[in-house]
Amino acid sequence: MIDMQLQKYELKNCNSFELKDIFDCGQCFRWNEEEDKSYTGVFKGNVLNVKKVGEDVYFEGVCNDDIEKICREYFDLDTNYEEIKSRLSNIDEHLKKSVEYGKGIRILNQDLWETIISFIISANNNIPRIKVIIERMSAKYGNKIEYNGKEYFTFPTINELRKASVEDLRGFGMGFRDKRVHDTTEIFFNRVMSIEELQQEKDVDVLREKLMSLPGVGRKVADCVMLFSLKRYDVFPVDVWIRRVMNELYIKEEDESKVSKELLQNLAREKYGNLAGIAQQYLFYYRRSS
Repeated sequence: MIDMQLQKYELKNCNSFELKDIFDCGQCFRWNEEEDKSYTGVFKGNVLNVKKVGEDVYFEGVCNDDIEKICREYFDLDTNYEEIKSRLSNIDEHLKKSVEYGKGIRILNQDLWETIISFIISANNNIPRIKVIIERMSAKYGNKIEYNGKEYFTFPTINELRKASVEDLRGFGMGFRDKRVHDTTEIFFNRVMSIEELQQEKDVDVLREKLMSLPGVGRKVADCVMLFSLKRYDVFPVDVWIRRVMNELYIKEEDESKVSKELLQNLAREKYGNLAGIAQQYLFYYRRSS
């Protein structure tokens, strides 16, 4: 069990920060809503509760570093989302409506290893089930942290997850994803690929190719990993919801399944430029939630 000190941090008059928008927009799987509408989550070895009262945000939890530093980095607090929303809203009325709906979204700076494994698990899966699988896996192979009278578990490191056999992973309900998670863990454990190598790669196309060489990582998962943990805001992950909303708004093909991913990628690049990934989050959240 990890023993850490309780810390608190307050953020006054915080724009572009709505808990539901951030934690329910599909980018993360380890945050859960409490009865008082706050959210508690585990990330990067920390357990944090986040509450918003009026325009003020209150953070409390057990952290492995200074809580303000952790929150500023993880919640991307030094990025001006008011400016981003203004730029995106001026592109067209469709995007303006999506931005207004998800006005409190922020792209979290998530741990790269956790994001890779989590999004391999996410393939052809639903969010409640993904969350259950990750919790089971973390409880078995992660480290225990106690906060507010409850037990939480860190996401297992490469070395910790390497202890799991394919059968062990199958026992968490992963289905066909068990071997993919196992084999990806072996690749990183044996340094065939490294986290540092991916973090240092500047070329987005080379980075995507490297990620797509991992078992269970296709274009959509690779783009999600780049967007949610490497701040590559120019990528545009395409799933069923994005195909649907882009077709409804711009393409208007009678059979949406005929709309190619290439067409959607090109359209996003043309319309949204280097903010395509953030535009995707507003569009995804708006279409799936409304």
